[in-house]
Amino acid sequence: MTFAMATHSTRRVRVAALILSLVGLALAASSAPVSAQPAWRETPAAALDRHIRVLASSPRDFLALIGAGKAALELGDHHAAVGFFGRADETFPSSPLPKAGLGAAMVSDGDAHGAMRYFERARQLGATAAMMGADRGLAYDLTGRHSDAQADYRAALAGRDADEARRRLALSLAVTGDKDAALATLAPLIARADMGAYRCRALVLALSGDVDGARRSLDAVMPGSSVRMAPFFAKLPSLRSDQKAAAVNLGIFPNTGQPSYAYVAPPRVTAPATQPRPAPSRPGANVAGAMPMSGDRLATIDNVLRPNASAAPSRPTQIASIPPQSRRAPDSSAAAMASRPRVWVQLASGSNPDALPDQFRRMKSRHRELFEGISGYVAESADRSRLLIGPFRSATDADIFVQDLESVRVDAFSWTSPPGSMIRKLPTE
Repeated sequence: MTFAMATHSTRRVRVAALILSLVGLALAASSAPVSAQPAWRETPAAALDRHIRVLASSPRDFLALIGAGKAALELGDHHAAVGFFGRADETFPSSPLPKAGLGAAMVSDGDAHGAMRYFERARQLGATAAMMGADRGLAYDLTGRHSDAQADYRAALAGRDADEARRRLALSLAVTGDKDAALATLAPLIARADMGAYRCRALVLALSGDVDGARRSLDAVMPGSSVRMAPFFAKLPSLRSDQKAAAVNLGIFPNTGQPSYAYVAPPRVTAPATQPRPAPSRPGANVAGAMPMSGDRLATIDNVLRPNASAAPSRPTQIASIPPQSRRAPDSSAAAMASRPRVWVQLASGSNPDALPDQFRRMKSRHRELFEGISGYVAESADRSRLLIGPFRSATDADIFVQDLESVRVDAFSWTSPPGSMIRKLPTE
């Protein structure tokens, strides 16, 4: 069944401008105590721009495709996210990350049943509930399977989307009538002055029928905003549980004939101002349940990358995203002295550095596709030696590769080498 981004068989209208734009974005822009803010976090727009620059010269860079897909999702551009994840799936089909990303894009647009097919395939490839529970849980919520949703959200609390999983868990608990548990779930985020948690708290109160409390909660952090939200708050208690989940998470309401609120379209990834070339006909290009993108779900991505990609020489698929300058063969007789901090993925550590090369060879032999073209490194310090791969462009890229390792049950984590670290490359087999 082909999935249409703008049309649903149940005739729903979007009020995302009220929930996501008015409340969520405005609250996120509000000032919080300095101590509650992280030191620095790359914005989704900046991340998307960075990944597209990489893809312009290396269109099949797996980590850049996954990173661009995630950034597009955060910006609300589900079409672009599908294109990036679809290309990543073609680049590395045995990885669960593209399938999980496609599922996340589909559920973010309200197609829970289509999303579940991708989540199931990701699970078969090794994705865990901690990795994709925040998004698969939303798919369960949208289909009325709230117990399954809450189990997935709780599993995701141990993953990298823990804060979003906590917000969605609180909303799910409120949808099923457990107001006290919902508020208790939000408490850790409220204590950190998390703006998304303030939004969720108002929605929890509205879901519980406390419209006045919801308005007061909202006005406390965004004075005057509850006037526009009042009709939305008042309608929530009358909806079915699956409709409530769609309304508070996605801004999707059933079309009951009332005037719809204005919908502000999310920013889109803009292609160069040239006439798009006709998409080539490819067998199997329109996967069942996939979101079409002007006939070819990857056409928009091709348009974005075309100006520079056509002039760039073809390159092998990059999995570890090692910058070109770091792939030059170092002097194997001496350790490489890092002049600045670098981001790596640590695979193992121990007191005996001589044991790490064999451990890396065994790891590569068990997971040849995942480690294809990737070299190992050893960082030695006074108390331990670390087995590493990399370096990566950013901690985000390292975390993406860590997720792939988790899918094949390899424990790893990102590690930043301090300036002056002695790091040597292992001999190539």
